[in-house]
Amino acid sequence: MTSQRICSLSELVQDEARRFEVDGVAIAVVLDSNGEVHAIGDTCTHGDISLSEGFVDGDTLECWAHGSAFSLRTGKPLNLPAYEPVPVFQVTIDGDDVFVDPAVKLALN
Repeated sequence: MTSQRICSLSELVQDEARRFEVDGVAIAVVLDSNGEVHAIGDTCTHGDISLSEGFVDGDTLECWAHGSAFSLRTGKPLNLPAYEPVPVFQVTIDGDDVFVDPAVKLALN
C-alpha cells in the first residue's frame, strides 16, 4: 500500500479526533495543540469502541466508554482497563494535504 490523502490540514480541528477509513483500516487522526498531526488505530483495545469519539488531552486520546487514555505518539495505553497498544501510523503533510499509509505502523517505545 502507499500513503493516501485523507483530508486537508485545514479540515482538522485542533484537539479533536476524526475518524477515517483507509483500505479497510479505521484510523483516528488528531491535530494536537502543538500543531502536530497524529494517526492511531481507531478501535480501543479494551472494547470495540471508536477512539475518535473520545477526548483529546495533550498528546493522549481517551476512550469515551471506559476511560483508557492512549498515547498519540506510541499508541500505548496509559491506564486501565486497556493494556494493549493501538497501532500508530506515519503521517505525511504535503502542503495542505494529510497523507496516511495504513500499512506503515511505527514502532515507537
